[in-house]
Amino acid sequence: MWIDSHHHLWPYVAEQYPWITEQLGLLQRDFLPGEFETELKQAGVCGAIAVQARQHVAETRWLLEATRAYPAIRGVVGWVPLCDPGVEAVLDELCANPRLVGIRHIVHDELDDNFILREDFNRGVSRLMARGLVYDILIFERHLPQAIQFVDRHPRQTFVVDHIAKPLIRAGELEPWRNRMRELARRENVVVKLSGMVTEADWGAWSEEALAPYFGAVIESFGPRRMMFGSDWPVMLLASSYQRWKTVVANWLAPLSSDERLEIQGRTAERTYGLRPGG
Repeated sequence: MWIDSHHHLWPYVAEQYPWITEQLGLLQRDFLPGEFETELKQAGVCGAIAVQARQHVAETRWLLEATRAYPAIRGVVGWVPLCDPGVEAVLDELCANPRLVGIRHIVHDELDDNFILREDFNRGVSRLMARGLVYDILIFERHLPQAIQFVDRHPRQTFVVDHIAKPLIRAGELEPWRNRMRELARRENVVVKLSGMVTEADWGAWSEEALAPYFGAVIESFGPRRMMFGSDWPVMLLASSYQRWKTVVANWLAPLSSDERLEIQGRTAERTYGLRPGG
């Protein structure tokens, strides 16, 4: 059983996705549920969680609607205006669809490195737990000190760190990322996604062996019950095929027990996001 805990979908409109620059030209087209469903089947992955890529409620509504026609999309991590005093009404509307399982904001693109500590943002985050929603943390490794403070403000909220907090893999740097992740892992309400690693490496020259120390640091700190497999499709296509990334992760998991492998392959995602087993 494999569940992809992190992928994106979009009907491409350049004005709506300004982060998809010319450097990312491969991504400047539609990536729709039917194409992704084919990718899942070919890779032997049974389900997935779609994650926002545009900071607009319209995209969240579109992703939730897609879950009706494509049951392999078992959950959506959407976007809402967390800093808006009226965010609760938006949350209540979206939560009418049980496939909404989490919320994310693209924190690492904010000009203020302390954005995640803003009072209005934290007020919005404090409204998630009562609605059974996870918060996905999207940061660069330099934001980990602020992320630790942020998590400590919400000790009962479940958090998921996307892309292992984007360490400086291309530069081959493990510290201070490793020690900061170890500190973050002391918070039992934090889970981490094994995703987005290949695009933090050299796109054309990365290797399984070069990425392995980052996997090792995460499993040492968080353990299999707080780790989940993710692809970051289609962004990952800049550096890897879907099957190649899944094979790399499977190789890393091979020395673990069958129960530990199942946790990372899918059980952690099911438990963390409250997915119903098998559908």
